[in-house]
Amino acid sequence: MENSNDNSATIPSEEGNRGQTVLREIKNFFRELLDIHDDTDRETTLETVKRDISFKGHNAWILIFSIFVASIGLNVSSTAVVIGAMLISPLMGPIVGIGFSVAINDIDTLKRSLVNLGVMVFLSVLTAYLYFLISPIKEETPELVARTYPTILDVLVAIFGGMALIVAKTKKGAIASVIMGVAIATALMPPLCTVGYGLATAQWEYAGGALYLFSINSVFIALSTFLVAKLLRFPLVKYVNSKHRRNTARLASLIAVLVMIPSIVLFVNLLREQVFVSKTKEFVHEVINFPGAEVVKFSQDYKTKIIEIYLIGKTVPQDQIEKWSEEINDIPNLEDVVLEVHQGSDQSSELATRLSSEVRAGILEDLYVRNQQVVEDKDARIKLLEQELVKYRNTGIPFAAIAREAKINYSGIEEMSYANNLTTNFSKIDTIPTFNIRWASNVRNSARKAEMQKLEQWLQVRLPLDTLVIRSLN
Repeated sequence: MENSNDNSATIPSEEGNRGQTVLREIKNFFRELLDIHDDTDRETTLETVKRDISFKGHNAWILIFSIFVASIGLNVSSTAVVIGAMLISPLMGPIVGIGFSVAINDIDTLKRSLVNLGVMVFLSVLTAYLYFLISPIKEETPELVARTYPTILDVLVAIFGGMALIVAKTKKGAIASVIMGVAIATALMPPLCTVGYGLATAQWEYAGGALYLFSINSVFIALSTFLVAKLLRFPLVKYVNSKHRRNTARLASLIAVLVMIPSIVLFVNLLREQVFVSKTKEFVHEVINFPGAEVVKFSQDYKTKIIEIYLIGKTVPQDQIEKWSEEINDIPNLEDVVLEVHQGSDQSSELATRLSSEVRAGILEDLYVRNQQVVEDKDARIKLLEQELVKYRNTGIPFAAIAREAKINYSGIEEMSYANNLTTNFSKIDTIPTFNIRWASNVRNSARKAEMQKLEQWLQVRLPLDTLVIRSLN
């Protein structure tokens, strides 16, 4: 009995050990998969970061040319051209240098990075300003408008793009040169070009918003560089004076804190605004439904927490609107939202005066586009029918005059007719003018043939026709 109990006790123990072994293997697998410490070349990374900070010579000219290309792409709203400019852009050097120097307490590198960042911004904005100043196309495009205010997507691109770049730069090998300007430049180059556009066209809101977007993205890229450098444990710069080292470390830490706190606050605010916009759209599309009524337009304001919905069609009862208001206040992050519903059939709502010009313009534009398409379709059909009609109608031959002259010249003609005959060889259709002649019975066959030849020659000279057929009906 004792042996039996011992065996039964060892079975769970063996299964537990096997489970722990599997978990340990899985853990080791993911550690090896995601670990980047062993493959980090710290010395080469430090040299590369310092080398890419400077903006002079080749780097300056490459920056100028890439800004020109990006400005052209934004000017004509061509995403492909903007992406092409990103591929050759050397924008990242000073920003990576700032994040890296703060992480390793290198004040000299930090100063160089800040100076070159200023040079980079000045050159970029000046180049874009000169281009848009001389460009004949001054209209704003969707590509330009999209770079006038930061969104949560811009911040995410800056964060993950910055992390991808610094991780690539720390890897042994040349992978960083391959991705140097790709994903990161999306957050930097277009905003700088938009600043130049705003200055050239005196649209200060555009210039300020784009500069704000560039600043936010630069901060998050530098912050990403700082975090990765700390994670990979890059050695701190050593100073002979220990007091100077402590002061430098404190300054670097203070800079990092000053950068991180506003950045985190901005990220949270942008995230809340994005969630607010997304949930209001989802609520309107899924909840605001009433038989016989249709949503013309809706707008939401994150600051005032007001959602305005414009309806046309059947009037929605007030109790239904109150029900919608209760439902939206039960949704997380929308508890303080005020729902305002304006209805076209309810004159008391004064929709005619409250409906914005943008809504009316949108409706009129939609009707215009649809009517324009209908008119164009009808014009095309009329043109096609006119072309077909040409094949059937008279070509302008003065048949009455021709008949009188023919009777005078050829007295043996008893009857004469004219028509346009349609013929085809099954690849195309031709219209051939055809004259049918009936001769008097007393005209002999030999004379008839001779008269037919003369008549054909006369008609070919008399009428401006390329093709002519004359037939004898007897």
